[in-house]
Amino acid sequence: MKLRYKAPALIAAAALAFGITACADNSASEGEGKTSTDAVASVKVDEAARAALPADIRDGGELIVGSDLGYPPNEYKDANNKPAGWAVDLVEAVGAKLGLTVRWEVAAFDQIIPQITGGTYHLGSSSFTDNAERQKSVDFVDYYEAGILHAQSSGAGLKADDLCGLKISVQTGTTAHTDVVPAITEECEAAGKPAVDMKVFDAQEDATQALVLGNVDVMTADSPIVLDAIAKTGGKLEQLGDVFDSAPYGLVTDKNTELTEAVRLALQSLFDDGTYEQILSDHGVEDGAIEKVTINAGK
Repeated sequence: MKLRYKAPALIAAAALAFGITACADNSASEGEGKTSTDAVASVKVDEAARAALPADIRDGGELIVGSDLGYPPNEYKDANNKPAGWAVDLVEAVGAKLGLTVRWEVAAFDQIIPQITGGTYHLGSSSFTDNAERQKSVDFVDYYEAGILHAQSSGAGLKADDLCGLKISVQTGTTAHTDVVPAITEECEAAGKPAVDMKVFDAQEDATQALVLGNVDVMTADSPIVLDAIAKTGGKLEQLGDVFDSAPYGLVTDKNTELTEAVRLALQSLFDDGTYEQILSDHGVEDGAIEKVTINAGK
């Protein structure tokens, strides 16, 4: 695919040792395990954002958030099986701005949007790329810019512009699965070359492990996730090519609801008071920072 975005600096490794599973039950204890930087702890309620909340959520006192918590360094489970990551901190800060307690619920990535549209979750936070197809069913409050990146085994000597016939691992439901790798296959077939053999895994951890074990040639995922995996696998993996296809991450809400505007106001308040910048800086992911909160800016 055509590269059109420069690679950011290497993201600092998160506290979780590589290998914590994304699979977990939805017990109440998971909702109690919150990460907190000093920036999150100091967040004050934004009355305008709180006033914009749907009455039932405001009165209920909880923001129920669905995530697969298997995408370090963005959202994952720490060594104590608690939600962690810079995006977890950001959602906790959004909850604080809204005067709500965040309750984390764990779900498979491709089940989160259906649970939002079905009314089980208020919000989805699982490094969702905002795009036109997903906007047909949900809204996105955009907060970050990330691209796509490939990884290969160290010393493999592959070329990013010649992946035809290779085995590529992806996580199910991600942009890499639904858009990026299929587009590579189309280009290969149009050129009369062998198609990519895409291997789809339920959890990002398993997609990464497939490359570590040599069961695939390439792993493709969002740039922060690939860089984090490289940092945590002891030199076994390396970047293949540059970051490309930059697009916004968005917090997911049901379509055309008051909650979307409330979350936008809360996020913008975090931008305005410096909390957003501080959270990203604390976690070493400031390269993807954006200047203004948007709704449905993905293409």
